[in-house]
Amino acid sequence: MNRVSSGIKTLDSLIDSLYTGDNVVWEIEAGTNIELFLESFIRQSLDDNHCMIYISFNRSPQSIAKDITKNLAHFNKDLFFLFDCFTSGKGKNDNKFLKFYETKHNLNIIKAENPKDTDSFVKQLDLIESNCPKNIRYIFDSLTGMQDLWGSEERAYKFFTYLCPKLYDMETVAYWVVEKDAHSQKFKANLRHITQLVLELYKRRDKLYIRAIKLDGRQNREAFKPHLYEIEDNNIKIILSKKNLITDIGSAIREFRIKRGISQKELADRVDLTASFISQLENNQIVPSLNSFLQICDALKISPSEILENKKLFSDHLIIRAKEIFSNKPDVSNGIEIYNIQQEETLSSKIILLPPETTFGGHFSVNTPEELIYIISGKLNITIKGKTEQLLEGDILYLKENLPSEWKNEGGEIAKLLSVSTIQGIRLTR
Repeated sequence: MNRVSSGIKTLDSLIDSLYTGDNVVWEIEAGTNIELFLESFIRQSLDDNHCMIYISFNRSPQSIAKDITKNLAHFNKDLFFLFDCFTSGKGKNDNKFLKFYETKHNLNIIKAENPKDTDSFVKQLDLIESNCPKNIRYIFDSLTGMQDLWGSEERAYKFFTYLCPKLYDMETVAYWVVEKDAHSQKFKANLRHITQLVLELYKRRDKLYIRAIKLDGRQNREAFKPHLYEIEDNNIKIILSKKNLITDIGSAIREFRIKRGISQKELADRVDLTASFISQLENNQIVPSLNSFLQICDALKISPSEILENKKLFSDHLIIRAKEIFSNKPDVSNGIEIYNIQQEETLSSKIILLPPETTFGGHFSVNTPEELIYIISGKLNITIKGKTEQLLEGDILYLKENLPSEWKNEGGEIAKLLSVSTIQGIRLTR
């Protein structure tokens, strides 16, 4: 596999570059400027004399053509192909979009005849590929738009599972954009299981962050931590220099708080902040102001230097009380509650609660090369590779390659599980 640049040097450094064969899923929130990440990749691909096929379900050809003409004017436009699935899709063949095709353009723009029909869509895409030079790069600007147009997550996922391995075998690079709040946990988990890279863009208090959720085959752990990025003159600047300070402050505050036996809410009340703020701070999503930082240190009865110098209270062990675990707000998906316990650079742990008579399709953990699940209480049925087995209190499930396709609690009580898993690229010691 050969290295491929994203067009953003700091991103290449953070993720150890792209490689031929990579499918990159971008899970995004609104207002995170994904268009600039896409544009940087287009610019780099054209500069490297690669053909770029941009498949648009989410933006009109007018807006894309305007941006391409303005920002990529000096590149070979014969290498750029826009497959317009918007006009006859989300655009509903409105005249204001159809008029675009009444005038000539110096770009290769192909309007999808019937983007709602997946077979027709695939045939047209194959035709575009046949007319392209070799070394094609791809951008699918909205898997969310595909799902909306095709009517179900199942059809969008089926297409992804068909094309993703094909693009890998072609040794190309493809970007896939997903609006993370528009899809079920199962859908996102399935995407993460198949693809090579998953990157998340999100916004907190008007600050933009990027972090990796999955990096197949990479060793750099820093990418899994949140990193600020800024927009300067339509260029993306990822601020790598601040990552250690962000991580040390959040991790150290969490450790001191747990040592004091204080919940996130109790600490928030003491310093007149919200529990959500404390949670984001400890998860390294934000950095406190100087005033807030000093108030937190005072509430925890520690000096600021102990935090800034990262003087650990625990040299070889850490006790986390049950009160602390369940005082925090869980992640909820289809009735299942997931309480995150601890996440280090190599291991992640959580407690999962499955209510009675609950069926959960898929698996509640993703991006886990190895995982141990201990059944604290309850009785469960799991299905792996079409085979269903029963798990009882005290049983341990070890997962390595194949993930469960279904969890079912048929008992009359809540089932409680403890999950300890490795983070992508790290293996448990034998």
